[in-house]
Amino acid sequence: MITPNDLFGLTGKVAVLTGATGRLGQVMAAALAGAGATTWLVGRDQGRLDALASSLDGECVPARCDVTSDDDVAALGDRLREAGGRLDVLVHNAHVGRGGSLRTARPSDYIEAADLALGAFQRLLGSTRDLLETAAADSSPSVITVASMYGVVSPKPHLYANPEAGNPPYYGAVKAGIVQLTRYAAVELGPAGIRVNCVTPGPFPGEGGDRELVARLAQQTPLGRVGDAAEIATTVLYLASPRSSFTTGTNVVVDGGWTAW
Repeated sequence: MITPNDLFGLTGKVAVLTGATGRLGQVMAAALAGAGATTWLVGRDQGRLDALASSLDGECVPARCDVTSDDDVAALGDRLREAGGRLDVLVHNAHVGRGGSLRTARPSDYIEAADLALGAFQRLLGSTRDLLETAAADSSPSVITVASMYGVVSPKPHLYANPEAGNPPYYGAVKAGIVQLTRYAAVELGPAGIRVNCVTPGPFPGEGGDRELVARLAQQTPLGRVGDAAEIATTVLYLASPRSSFTTGTNVVVDGGWTAW
Protein backbone atom coordinates (compact mmCIF):
# COMPACT_ATOMS: atom_id res chain seq x y z
CA MET A 1 0.00 0.00 0.00
CA ILE A 2 1.30 3.46 -0.89
CA THR A 3 1.28 5.78 2.12
CA PRO A 4 1.31 9.60 2.21
CA ASN A 5 4.95 9.38 3.28
CA ASP A 6 5.75 7.34 0.19
CA LEU A 7 4.19 10.04 -1.94
CA PHE A 8 5.30 13.23 -0.24
CA GLY A 9 7.85 12.22 2.39
CA LEU A 10 10.99 14.34 2.68
CA THR A 11 13.08 12.17 4.96
CA GLY A 12 16.76 12.82 4.36
CA LYS A 13 16.04 16.10 2.58
CA VAL A 14 17.18 19.57 3.60
CA ALA A 15 14.77 22.50 3.35
CA VAL A 16 15.20 26.24 3.86
CA LEU A 17 12.16 28.41 4.53
CA THR A 18 12.33 32.21 4.64
CA GLY A 19 9.64 34.16 6.44
CA ALA A 20 9.31 31.14 8.69
CA THR A 21 7.71 32.89 11.66
CA GLY A 22 4.94 34.49 9.61
CA ARG A 23 1.37 33.22 9.74
CA LEU A 24 1.64 31.07 6.62
CA GLY A 25 5.33 30.42 7.17
CA GLN A 26 4.70 28.63 10.45
CA VAL A 27 2.29 26.22 8.78
CA MET A 28 4.69 25.62 5.89
CA ALA A 29 7.44 24.92 8.43
CA ALA A 30 5.26 22.37 10.22
CA ALA A 31 4.48 20.64 6.92
CA LEU A 32 8.11 20.43 5.77
CA ALA A 33 9.45 19.29 9.16
CA GLY A 34 6.52 16.91 9.63
CA ALA A 35 7.32 15.29 6.28
CA GLY A 36 10.81 14.52 7.53
CA ALA A 37 12.95 17.33 6.10
CA THR A 38 15.64 18.96 8.17
CA THR A 39 14.04 22.39 8.03
CA TRP A 40 16.07 25.56 8.37
CA LEU A 41 13.81 28.28 9.72
CA VAL A 42 14.95 31.65 8.42
CA GLY A 43 13.88 35.04 9.79
CA ARG A 44 15.20 38.15 11.50
CA ASP A 45 14.16 37.39 15.10
CA GLN A 46 16.19 34.61 16.71
CA GLY A 47 13.86 34.39 19.70
CA ARG A 48 10.81 33.79 17.55
CA LEU A 49 12.72 31.26 15.45
CA ASP A 50 13.80 29.37 18.56
CA ALA A 51 10.23 29.29 19.85
CA LEU A 52 8.91 28.04 16.52
CA ALA A 53 11.57 25.33 16.27
CA SER A 54 10.75 24.05 19.76
CA SER A 55 7.05 23.89 18.94
CA LEU A 56 7.39 21.74 15.83
CA ASP A 57 7.72 18.00 15.39
CA GLY A 58 10.76 17.05 13.35
CA GLU A 59 14.28 18.39 13.00
CA CYS A 60 14.42 22.18 12.71
CA VAL A 61 17.34 24.59 12.65
CA PRO A 62 16.49 28.15 13.73
CA ALA A 63 18.75 30.28 11.53
CA ARG A 64 18.60 34.04 12.02
CA CYS A 65 19.22 35.67 8.66
CA ASP A 66 18.19 38.98 7.15
CA VAL A 67 17.55 38.07 3.51
CA THR A 68 18.16 41.70 2.50
CA SER A 69 21.75 41.40 3.74
CA ASP A 70 24.40 40.05 1.36
CA ASP A 71 26.58 38.98 4.28
CA ASP A 72 23.78 37.22 6.17
CA VAL A 73 22.67 35.21 3.14
CA ALA A 74 26.24 34.28 2.25
CA ALA A 75 26.74 33.09 5.83
CA LEU A 76 23.58 31.00 5.59
CA GLY A 77 24.98 29.28 2.51
CA ASP A 78 28.23 28.58 4.35
CA ARG A 79 26.34 27.05 7.28
CA LEU A 80 24.45 24.77 4.93
CA ARG A 81 27.70 23.63 3.31
CA GLU A 82 29.19 22.86 6.72
CA ALA A 83 26.04 21.00 7.80
CA GLY A 84 25.88 18.61 4.85
CA GLY A 85 26.52 20.34 1.57
CA ARG A 86 23.14 19.97 -0.10
CA LEU A 87 19.81 21.75 -0.35
CA ASP A 88 16.68 19.98 -1.59
CA VAL A 89 13.98 22.59 -0.98
CA LEU A 90 14.21 26.38 -0.93
CA VAL A 91 10.97 28.21 -0.08
CA HIS A 92 11.12 32.01 -0.40
CA ASN A 93 8.19 33.29 1.65
CA ALA A 94 9.48 36.59 3.10
CA HIS A 95 7.39 39.65 2.26
CA VAL A 96 6.37 43.15 3.34
CA GLY A 97 3.16 42.96 5.35
CA ARG A 98 1.44 46.31 5.76
CA GLY A 99 -1.35 48.34 4.22
CA GLY A 100 -1.24 51.40 2.01
CA SER A 101 -2.28 53.06 -1.22
CA LEU A 102 -0.85 55.06 -4.12
CA ARG A 103 -1.70 58.22 -2.20
CA THR A 104 0.63 57.39 0.67
CA ALA A 105 3.21 55.04 -0.90
CA ARG A 106 6.75 56.34 -1.26
CA PRO A 107 9.35 55.36 -3.85
CA SER A 108 11.41 53.86 -1.03
CA ASP A 109 8.54 51.46 -0.24
CA TYR A 110 8.84 49.95 -3.72
CA ILE A 111 12.59 49.57 -3.33
CA GLU A 112 12.23 47.90 0.06
CA ALA A 113 9.54 45.51 -1.18
CA ALA A 114 11.51 44.63 -4.30
CA ASP A 115 14.65 43.93 -2.30
CA LEU A 116 12.79 41.63 0.10
CA ALA A 117 11.08 39.73 -2.71
CA LEU A 118 13.26 39.89 -5.81
CA GLY A 119 16.66 40.92 -4.47
CA ALA A 120 16.47 38.32 -1.71
CA PHE A 121 15.63 35.63 -4.25
CA GLN A 122 18.80 36.49 -6.14
CA ARG A 123 20.88 36.43 -2.94
CA LEU A 124 19.43 33.12 -1.79
CA LEU A 125 19.92 31.46 -5.14
CA GLY A 126 23.43 32.86 -5.44
CA SER A 127 24.46 31.43 -2.07
CA THR A 128 22.81 28.01 -2.49
CA ARG A 129 22.85 27.21 -6.21
CA ASP A 130 25.74 24.79 -5.85
CA LEU A 131 23.90 23.03 -3.00
CA LEU A 132 20.80 22.63 -5.16
CA GLU A 133 22.95 21.28 -7.99
CA THR A 134 24.48 18.75 -5.59
CA ALA A 135 21.01 17.57 -4.58
CA ALA A 136 20.06 17.20 -8.26
CA ALA A 137 22.57 14.35 -8.56
CA ASP A 138 20.22 11.98 -6.72
CA SER A 139 16.91 13.81 -6.35
CA SER A 140 14.70 16.58 -7.77
CA PRO A 141 15.50 19.79 -5.86
CA SER A 142 12.74 22.36 -5.69
CA VAL A 143 12.73 26.13 -5.37
CA ILE A 144 9.33 27.52 -4.37
CA THR A 145 8.40 31.19 -4.40
CA VAL A 146 5.32 32.64 -2.73
CA ALA A 147 3.38 35.33 -4.58
CA SER A 148 -0.18 36.57 -3.99
CA MET A 149 -3.50 36.91 -5.78
CA TYR A 150 -2.70 40.63 -5.71
CA GLY A 151 0.15 39.90 -8.07
CA VAL A 152 -2.51 38.70 -10.51
CA VAL A 153 -5.45 41.04 -9.87
CA SER A 154 -5.85 44.36 -8.07
CA PRO A 155 -7.42 44.69 -4.60
CA LYS A 156 -11.06 45.77 -4.59
CA PRO A 157 -11.14 49.00 -2.55
CA HIS A 158 -14.68 48.49 -1.27
CA LEU A 159 -13.61 45.39 0.65
CA TYR A 160 -11.52 47.40 3.09
CA ALA A 161 -12.51 49.92 5.72
CA ASN A 162 -10.36 52.62 4.13
CA PRO A 163 -7.77 52.84 1.32
CA GLU A 164 -4.87 52.48 3.74
CA ALA A 165 -6.20 49.18 5.09
CA GLY A 166 -5.83 47.37 1.77
CA ASN A 167 -2.74 45.88 0.23
CA PRO A 168 -0.29 48.56 -0.92
CA PRO A 169 0.60 48.93 -4.61
CA TYR A 170 4.22 47.89 -4.17
CA TYR A 171 3.14 44.58 -2.62
CA GLY A 172 1.21 43.48 -5.71
CA ALA A 173 3.87 44.87 -8.02
CA VAL A 174 6.67 42.75 -6.55
CA LYS A 175 4.44 39.69 -6.25
CA ALA A 176 3.72 39.93 -9.97
CA GLY A 177 7.48 40.16 -10.43
CA ILE A 178 7.96 36.99 -8.38
CA VAL A 179 5.66 35.08 -10.73
CA GLN A 180 7.71 36.12 -13.75
CA LEU A 181 11.03 35.57 -11.96
CA THR A 182 9.86 32.03 -11.19
CA ARG A 183 9.37 31.33 -14.90
CA TYR A 184 12.75 32.82 -15.76
CA ALA A 185 14.54 30.81 -13.08
CA ALA A 186 12.77 27.59 -14.09
CA VAL A 187 14.08 27.95 -17.64
CA GLU A 188 17.65 28.73 -16.59
CA LEU A 189 17.88 26.10 -13.84
CA GLY A 190 15.96 23.33 -15.59
CA PRO A 191 19.00 21.87 -17.40
CA ALA A 192 20.69 21.46 -14.01
CA GLY A 193 17.74 19.41 -12.75
CA ILE A 194 16.44 22.16 -10.45
CA ARG A 195 12.72 22.92 -10.49
CA VAL A 196 11.27 26.36 -9.73
CA ASN A 197 7.57 26.94 -9.07
CA CYS A 198 5.38 29.59 -7.53
CA VAL A 199 2.46 29.39 -5.10
CA THR A 200 -0.10 32.19 -5.26
CA PRO A 201 -2.31 32.35 -2.15
CA GLY A 202 -5.72 33.95 -2.22
CA PRO A 203 -7.56 35.21 0.89
CA PHE A 204 -5.94 33.69 3.98
CA PRO A 205 -6.78 36.20 6.73
CA GLY A 206 -6.17 33.82 9.62
CA GLU A 207 -7.97 33.57 12.92
CA GLY A 208 -8.81 36.49 15.15
CA GLY A 209 -9.23 39.00 12.34
CA ASP A 210 -12.05 41.39 11.52
CA ARG A 211 -15.07 39.12 11.09
CA GLU A 212 -16.84 41.54 8.76
CA LEU A 213 -13.76 41.75 6.54
CA VAL A 214 -13.45 37.97 6.50
CA ALA A 215 -17.08 37.70 5.43
CA ARG A 216 -16.55 40.22 2.62
CA LEU A 217 -13.46 38.34 1.44
CA ALA A 218 -15.35 35.04 1.47
CA GLN A 219 -18.02 36.49 -0.81
CA GLN A 220 -15.38 37.12 -3.48
CA THR A 221 -14.65 33.42 -4.03
CA PRO A 222 -16.82 30.90 -5.91
CA LEU A 223 -16.34 28.56 -2.95
CA GLY A 224 -17.83 31.18 -0.64
CA ARG A 225 -15.13 31.04 2.02
CA VAL A 226 -11.59 32.11 2.83
CA GLY A 227 -8.66 29.72 2.88
CA ASP A 228 -7.17 27.72 5.71
CA ALA A 229 -3.40 27.93 6.04
CA ALA A 230 -3.12 24.15 5.77
CA GLU A 231 -4.38 24.45 2.19
CA ILE A 232 -1.25 26.42 1.32
CA ALA A 233 1.02 24.07 3.28
CA THR A 234 -0.11 21.01 1.35
CA THR A 235 0.55 22.80 -1.95
CA VAL A 236 4.06 23.66 -0.79
CA LEU A 237 4.56 20.06 0.31
CA TYR A 238 3.53 18.77 -3.12
CA LEU A 239 5.93 21.11 -4.92
CA ALA A 240 8.71 20.27 -2.45
CA SER A 241 8.32 16.55 -3.01
CA PRO A 242 10.19 14.65 -5.72
CA ARG A 243 6.73 13.38 -6.72
CA SER A 244 6.26 16.72 -8.51
CA SER A 245 9.48 16.16 -10.45
CA PHE A 246 7.92 17.04 -13.83
CA THR A 247 6.40 20.29 -12.56
CA THR A 248 8.42 23.44 -13.11
CA GLY A 249 7.86 27.02 -14.23
CA THR A 250 4.27 27.01 -13.05
CA ASN A 251 2.20 29.24 -10.79
CA VAL A 252 -0.15 27.24 -8.56
CA VAL A 253 -3.02 29.54 -7.60
CA VAL A 254 -4.73 28.60 -4.33
CA ASP A 255 -7.41 31.25 -4.04
CA GLY A 256 -10.80 29.55 -3.88
CA GLY A 257 -11.44 30.78 -7.40
CA TRP A 258 -10.96 34.49 -6.58
CA THR A 259 -9.11 35.18 -9.84
CA ALA A 260 -11.45 32.98 -11.92
CA TRP A 261 -14.18 35.63 -12.19
